[in-house]
Amino acid sequence: MSDIPPKPVPNAVARAWDSDIAWSFRHSPLAIIAALVSVVIILAAVFAPWIAPHDPFNPASLNLMDGFTPPMEPNQFTGNVYWLGTDNQGRDVFSTILYGARISLFVGFMAVMFAMVLGISLGLIAGYRGGWVDSLLMRVADVQLTFPSILLALLIFGVARGFIPPAYRDAMAIWVLIVAIGLSDWVQYARVVRGATMVEKSKEYVQAARVIGAHPVKILIRHILPNVMGPVLVIATIGLALAIIAEATLSFLGVGVPPTQPSLGTLIRIGQGFLFSGEWWILLFPSITLLALALSVNLLGDWLRDALNPRLR
Repeated sequence: MSDIPPKPVPNAVARAWDSDIAWSFRHSPLAIIAALVSVVIILAAVFAPWIAPHDPFNPASLNLMDGFTPPMEPNQFTGNVYWLGTDNQGRDVFSTILYGARISLFVGFMAVMFAMVLGISLGLIAGYRGGWVDSLLMRVADVQLTFPSILLALLIFGVARGFIPPAYRDAMAIWVLIVAIGLSDWVQYARVVRGATMVEKSKEYVQAARVIGAHPVKILIRHILPNVMGPVLVIATIGLALAIIAEATLSFLGVGVPPTQPSLGTLIRIGQGFLFSGEWWILLFPSITLLALALSVNLLGDWLRDALNPRLR
């Protein structure tokens, strides 16, 4: 017998580190930078109550005398210094960005999750059943694609608010915004999943599951769904950036989150009103944050698309 000890089996962390996706990430400086920017902004938003120097939405902590303080300059009345200046109400711009990014990210993540669940479900059903069910769902998707997503989100948002009593509109505004953005973005998930499902359902492992009498729902969830998630993850990553931009656009137009819970889009709308009066920092810093967040997430989506494409390996 040989005295050479058997080679140890690598654990899950080692296997993940040696995978093709991890190798591609380590050798892509652009993806690393985009990931760092995304992680920093997300963590800063999540821990905003502990990081922000002030609570910008607590009226008791505001001082109107601090209004329009330029960045890193002492206020002429109070002497207080703020890193990124203050707005017209004396709110610290740095703190408002942290709290505003929380709302933008929450709306973006929840809208993408809603669109994914709806699109994947309808795509699996259309691709597996075929026939009139497939035709009906895809014709609905084709009709929706003829409308710009932002206009469709505006329509859904307006109709939904019409059914909500006025006393609950501000409290439900964020959830209505999530549903509006999600309903305007489910089509791309459904079309991709439907095409992948039509390919997968003709393969041997699905035929074998049918022969042994597996329920169609079990076949869809256990066998087909894991094999169609690759393209969905790419769409979801890019869709997160688009959802954040959609939320900012709606909030900039004044139909998004309420003024008591401003997002990055609301902050940009507020800053735009003071741009030509010389208070440039109120608009500049929220805009840079939104640009950095959307661009970094979008670049991650592009990298993930290339990393999961076997033709580019």
